[in-house]
Amino acid sequence: MATLLLMCGLPGSGKTTLARRLERERDALRLTPDEWIARLFGQSLTPPALDWCRDPVESVQWDLAERALRLGVNVILDFGFWSRAEREEFRARAAALGAGSELHFLDVPRGELSARLAARNAEPPPGTFNVSETQLDAWWKVFEPPAEDELLPRS
Repeated sequence: MATLLLMCGLPGSGKTTLARRLERERDALRLTPDEWIARLFGQSLTPPALDWCRDPVESVQWDLAERALRLGVNVILDFGFWSRAEREEFRARAAALGAGSELHFLDVPRGELSARLAARNAEPPPGTFNVSETQLDAWWKVFEPPAEDELLPRS
């Protein structure tokens, strides 16, 4: 049975690093929106332009993920999944396809996120975008950490 792996956490938490490791270990298709956005639109997008690009790219990535899951391929969605509602929606989509799901949560303290993002902003790796302290503050306030029951794999 194929498994949908959801990467959950704020920017700088290490989601993509973990997703890359899981991609190798689980023979999975990894879908990271920022990498696609950077390739399609460049890395110097303003925050509003980046926000504008995200939904269509994630939508296309889900279409690809859906096909891969139907073919029995494990898929990693490196979307962040900041709310329980979004996590539950994608887990239900996976279940409807006969796939299992796992949530991989990277719980990093606010100060550590700030330090990591400052280092990343100084020399952004390909496929990443700058994140300001103001953005991180706003996102910290709306992020819903997963409850214990969400961390259990579903089949």
